[in-house]
This record gives sequence, C-alpha cells and structure tokens, in this order.
Amino acid sequence: MTAPDHNLEPALQPLNRYNQTLQAHTHPPDWVNPTPAQRYDLVVIGAGTAGLVVAAGAAGLGLGLKVALVEKSLMGGDCLNVGCVPSKCMIRSSRVVADMRGAAPFGVEPPEQINVDFAAVMDRMRQIRADISHHDSVDRFSQLGIDVFLGAARFVDGDTVQVGESRLPFKKAVIATGARAHRPAVPGLAEAGFLTNETVFSLTESPGRLAVIGGGPIGCELAQAFHRLGSEVTLLHNHDHLLNREDAAAAEIVQQQLTKEQLNLVLDAQLERVETTATGKVLHYTQQGASAPQTVAVDQILVGAGRVPNVDGLNLEAVGVEYDRRQGVVVNDYLQTTNPRIFAAGDICMDWKFTHAADAAARIVIKNALFAPLGLGRSRLSNLVVPWVTYTDPEIAHVGLYAHEAKQQGIEVDTIEIPFSSVDRALADGESAGFLKILHKKGSDKIVGATIVARHAGEMISEITLAMVTGQGLSNLSGVIHPYPTQAEAIKKAADAYRRTLLTPRTKSLLKLLTKFS
Repeated sequence: MTAPDHNLEPALQPLNRYNQTLQAHTHPPDWVNPTPAQRYDLVVIGAGTAGLVVAAGAAGLGLGLKVALVEKSLMGGDCLNVGCVPSKCMIRSSRVVADMRGAAPFGVEPPEQINVDFAAVMDRMRQIRADISHHDSVDRFSQLGIDVFLGAARFVDGDTVQVGESRLPFKKAVIATGARAHRPAVPGLAEAGFLTNETVFSLTESPGRLAVIGGGPIGCELAQAFHRLGSEVTLLHNHDHLLNREDAAAAEIVQQQLTKEQLNLVLDAQLERVETTATGKVLHYTQQGASAPQTVAVDQILVGAGRVPNVDGLNLEAVGVEYDRRQGVVVNDYLQTTNPRIFAAGDICMDWKFTHAADAAARIVIKNALFAPLGLGRSRLSNLVVPWVTYTDPEIAHVGLYAHEAKQQGIEVDTIEIPFSSVDRALADGESAGFLKILHKKGSDKIVGATIVARHAGEMISEITLAMVTGQGLSNLSGVIHPYPTQAEAIKKAADAYRRTLLTPRTKSLLKLLTKFS
C-alpha cells in the first residue's frame, strides 16, 4: 500500500468543522491507497459526477467487476465542492434578501435596513456541502468494492495507469477529469490576484466592490447573488448582451432584471489590463462606442469567462488519445476516444458542461465500454435530450433546439409563446415578467425545443423534456390535467394553443355537422 500525494489537495479554507468534514469524506488526510489488483476491468480517472457514476454503476451491478477510481483532488468534483452545491446555497440566501427588499407590493413593509451576515451565509453553504459530501466519499465508494486511489494519474502505456508508485493495469479506462476555470491572459490580472469558482467559495468576508468578468451563466448567477448579498458589483462582458448564447428575448428579461437591481453592467467591453493600487484593483477596459479607455476600481475580481478541459499531465500521447487544449479529449458518438479501449465522459470531452449531462454520459459509457461486444447495442451521445438552466432570478431553462438551430438543420418550425402575464399563478406570485416558448415542427405537434423564463423555470422544464424523450406531442400535453393555480399551467396553455390551430374552417364545418346528429 502507498500513501497518496496530499500536496495535490486544494486548500479548503477556512478549515472549520464543516470543511474538515468535507475533507474527511472527499480526501481524507490519513488515506492509504490500496494494493492494486493484477488487472482491472475498468480504471476511472476523475471522481467528479461522470467518474463517480461510471465507477458506482459498474461496481454496483453485482457482476464481480474489478473497478479502480482515481482522484487527485476532492471526490465529488466541481459540482459538490466548487460548483452546483455551493453556488445554489448562496443563490438561495440572496433570494431571501431580494424577497425582503421587494415585499412592499405584497402588502408587507420591508425593513428599513437588511443586515446580511455574509460569514453566516457562507457557513450555511459549507454545512450543507459537508452534509451532502458523504454521498461522494472515499469511504462510501470503497464500501462499494471500488479501489479508490488518491493522487495524480497518468497513462504509462496502452494498458496501464500510474498513480504515485502504484501501477493499475486495465482492460478499459475512462477519462473523466473535468474542466477548470479559464484564466484570461490579461496583463496584470495574475499579479493583482483574482477569484474563480474554485476559490470564491472560500471567502469569509463580502467583497465591498466586486468585478465579475464574463456575462455567461456563471458570471450572471454569481454577480446577482453577490450584489444582493451586499457587494457593489460591476459585470464586464465582451458582447453587446448578457447570456448571448441564450434565446435573445429570455436573456433580455434577465438583463433588465439585473439593471433594475442596479448592477453596473459594462457591455461590449474588452479588458486591457489590471493595475494594483493603494485604493484597490483597477481594471482598464475599452468599450464599443466609447471615445476613450475607462477604469473601475474594485476589491476583488471574479473570473467567470468559460472553462478549459483538464488534459494536462495525463500523458495522453502515450496511448494515442487525441485531444485539444480548448475542446478537450476527442470522442466519437459512443464516447470512445481515438484509442478504442479508452472512453471519456463529462466536461473533459462534451460541449454540455452540466452535472446532469455528465451523469447521462456516464451511463452511456458503462453500456458501451462493458456491455457492447463488437460494438453491438451501443448507445449514442447524440440521442440524449439535455435540458439546462441558468440559475439567475428569474431562471432561464432550455431544452432542444433554438429557432436558429432548427433553421440551420432545415427544420421548419412554428412557435407558441405564452407570457406569464397571462398565467394566474404568476400574477399572484408577482412573477409575470417571464414566458414559455415552445417550438414545434411545422404541420405537426412534435416538440423540437422550448425555453422558459420564470423564477422556478428549472422545475418546469422537465415536463417538456419528458414529452420530447417519450415522443409525446402538444396534443397529448393538452390532455394532461395541470393543478390550478400553478405556473406550470403555462405548458397546458401552450398545448391548448396548438390544439386551437387545428380548428380549420373544414374542421369547424365537420364539428357543426356532428352537433346536428348529437
């Protein structure tokens, strides 16, 4: 047995009782790597969502498969430690503040001053993260019969992975090393110091002035949350609109909301350099249409400008696995790399960088790597119907195609849009600014895409996703009874709107005739 290299473990600051629990579960300091088996059916590199699902799924089948799981940092990956879980905890606290500030229209007098205990907000997040972490713990996966190795993995030849002094021979291997925050090469930025999603949740004091670089989902979510929790936020984005990859009308609603909340939005901006001064970190930027460069001084900088795959140090060249430093490991539609014995799943190889997409891809890998002899019965990544959510307030949820994508694919579509101003529950909730938009194939009720903008859009999108996966069209959705009053009633309204388009003059004539004989 060999002790893992714990110098690879990221700092968990502050090392309070919650983070100590997290560490004990996800990278215990006293862990000793097991003696490797003579040969593994499967060696999984990376214990984020994709790696955990592959390892647990393979080992949990009760077939006696020998599985090794390697993690150099924290079990649970980004989602548990520096992504989904901590960010949504912060967002929940920030929504409480927003509800208090916006109480007046509901007949409730808001307090004159709302005191946010930022340290307590972050402590709550750490407690919840620690409470959840046992699901992804070294101990749990060891009890599943998986050999867990803590340390950095690298391929040494076509059938061996090395972790420290341990060599792990394999029949098949899976690369699930994920991605990390992109670090822009802006002069002075590194010297000034900056936060990413990997470090921002270590804060114990609220940044008085915060610059957020990037107006994509991560940037918008955290910018809004920090602003509501008391920071003066400046959000810089290099496009003329936030969330520029989303439906334009949906993104506009979120942008209007951030403007209403008085975030300082700097659009069409190019960050030129960062200067460290006695008064703070000064960002120098140019802006489309501005006559001269401009500056903003802040206390902290949060970079949320995309993700890059973790391909370094794996020695992929030794095993013939092609990769790109920006796009990640190259895979086919079966998630097989250019080495047919090595598969990949999750952020390391997929455009969909979501926990639920990594989970779904991992299930494909289990089937294709272990239960598809000679390639028979393999599942395809392209068959997945993947929804996603941007967790701003309101949220944007989407599944399927956008209108421009349908056009590019030669699919003619009709669009049904239901404004939430026509949904009774949304009016009662004071949340009427959003909409539901459904794209269906022209001349058919087949749904090809949908976008929802609502405070809990993520809770509603799954009904449409289920309809798409099971081939249920708008006609069937029209026959589904939705509780009244709920905001999800918008889906039934859209389905009913489609049904009304079937009432052609000929159909009406037939119906009128039927009434005479009834």
